[in-house]
Amino acid sequence: MKHNPVIWFEIYVQEMERAKRFYESVFQVKLEKLNTPDLDMWGFPMDMNGLGASGALVKMAGVPSGGVSTLIYFACEDCAVEEARLIEAGGRIKQAKMSIGEYGFITLGYDTEGNLIGLHSMQ
Repeated sequence: MKHNPVIWFEIYVQEMERAKRFYESVFQVKLEKLNTPDLDMWGFPMDMNGLGASGALVKMAGVPSGGVSTLIYFACEDCAVEEARLIEAGGRIKQAKMSIGEYGFITLGYDTEGNLIGLHSMQ
């Protein structure tokens, strides 16, 4: 395999406007409406030639939010910054910033839709 195995993610939501406000506040980004005919999808900023994966918030009938079978980590300079924003944006912390040794630091928190997300940084 010549590339990282993950290329896209989707975070399922029940209330799109609330979820958009949450992610735009925590990560200081603007989500963009994706041209999908049957789904309400709002994408995170992406560079098709850049490294890493991008993805979208998705509202789809019959697909609930709040499951914890997959965990997505967002890259941060210092995950303590986004951890504070997560709380301010209406989320809650499951695990405050902690060391994972030589691999950096993580925070685990819930978004406004009940999804568990990870924050990762090297400092």
